[in-house]
Order: sequence, then structure tokens, then C-alpha cells
Amino acid sequence: MNNASTALKVAAGIFLTIALITIVVILFISAQEATKTAQNNFADIQTELSQASFTVYDGTTISGSQVTNALRKFQGKDQFGIQIKTGKNMAGQWYGNALNISPDSEKYGAVNGGSDKTGKITNTLNEKENEYVNPSGKFKAEIVKDKSNVVRGLLFTQS
Repeated sequence: MNNASTALKVAAGIFLTIALITIVVILFISAQEATKTAQNNFADIQTELSQASFTVYDGTTISGSQVTNALRKFQGKDQFGIQIKTGKNMAGQWYGNALNISPDSEKYGAVNGGSDKTGKITNTLNEKENEYVNPSGKFKAEIVKDKSNVVRGLLFTQS
């Protein structure tokens, strides 16, 4: 009888150990999936936050003072360009990097080669210049994104 009792205790111990290991594995797998979901959600939030500063310029009409503020705000941004078309300068002037904005181009939104940093912000404040931005003027704002859906520039056209 003593041997049977010991055998039952060993069998019960083995059964409980297997059950405990199974529970731990199930919890570990569900924790892995929850972690993956949280990482994906975090990446989405991070992308939204990185582009939140540009949503104000997405197809809206803004004032000239907001245009000059955008110039100051984004002037040092790498791989970024701003084009302003005024009533005096319908061809437009690039500030920062000139971008490829040809709609049917394969390289839409890409930075053009060379150093096209010709625009001076001070010209946007001088009424004698063609690049002058009237602070009370109205401008249609557009965002330029490259093929990777990264914001590469802003376009402002006076209306």
C-alpha cells in the first residue's frame, strides 16, 4: 500500500508540474501577442505625432503671417522645402531645398539635386521684393509627401 501511495503522489506531482508549465506557456504566448499589438499601436501614434505639426497646412487657407511663421519654424529642417507663390512672383520661390512637385513624376516629393537654397526669409518681409508676403494676404497651403509618405515640403499659393 505504501508503494501505491507514493506512486500516486509522484503521478500527481508530475501532472501538476505539466499543468503549471502549460499555464506558463499559454500566458507567455498571450503576453507576446499583446506586446506586438502594443508596439504596432505605439508606431502608429508616433507617426501621427511626427506629422501633427503639418496638419494645419493640409489643404487649408492661411494668412501671410502664418506663412512667414512656417518659414521660420521649418527653415533648418533637413530634406525639406517650402515654395511660396505670391501675386508678384507667380513662378514661386523655394526656401530650403527645392522639391520635385511635378504631379506625374515618379520622383514626386524628392529633393532636387544641387544647392537650391536661394530664398532669403528677409525678402518675404521687404515690400519692395517680389517675394514679399503680405501678412494679411490669404494663401492656399498644401503638403508635399514623397513615395514613403514622409512630409518633404509645403506649398503656399497666394489667392
